[in-house]
Amino acid sequence: MSSHRKARSSNRILTQRAVRIGLFAASVAGVATAVPAQAQAATGTAHAAVVLDHVFTHADRAHHTQAQDSFTVRQFGTVNATGVRNQANAVSAGCSADDHCRSVALSFQIVTVAGEHTHLNAVNLSDAANKKCTGCQTLAGAYQFVVSTPTAFSLDSNTRSQLDDIHRRLDALTHSSLPAAELRTRVDALAGEVTGVLRDAVAHAPKGAEQPDVTLHRQLDGWPGH
Repeated sequence: MSSHRKARSSNRILTQRAVRIGLFAASVAGVATAVPAQAQAATGTAHAAVVLDHVFTHADRAHHTQAQDSFTVRQFGTVNATGVRNQANAVSAGCSADDHCRSVALSFQIVTVAGEHTHLNAVNLSDAANKKCTGCQTLAGAYQFVVSTPTAFSLDSNTRSQLDDIHRRLDALTHSSLPAAELRTRVDALAGEVTGVLRDAVAHAPKGAEQPDVTLHRQLDGWPGH
């Protein structure tokens, strides 16, 4: 199979209170936070925050199976400017139909932000690449959940417990031997559960000029199937 690479991106303006800001450089790699998310969520003090979550896997003849997932909850409280980026990259290289590779990278990012005039830049990317890798299973999935409320809001212990359970099941799926097509379906179902849990949580959040909202950004790329 010839080298093939496809990049997909999602850069949406969330609600009327969100506008784009240039908080990310194209060369950013790794994970970084500008503020302690949990601590700031409790204070209600407006601040700026930047966060990046990134999962990368590379399978080849030396490492036939590479699988990794990330499930992060970033609670920023009241913010006046926020940049959030979620990214998953999976590569399979140099294997064959008789000696195939499996590369799976999945990243779930949950972000809570509060404020009625929040400047929010949300970027969500996935990219799966097969490089001369006939018969390989390669899947990259990025799921970004943005919880937007008019006033400071924190996920309670019951909500966190439900999210922890979903995380455990995501980890089991990531490291399973399910075919890529079935894995996609199962991971999508977990993402639907996350959305439901978050919507139940914000239903009890304080109301304001703007209504609490949960937005999902989903990007999936991989073989077999696109």
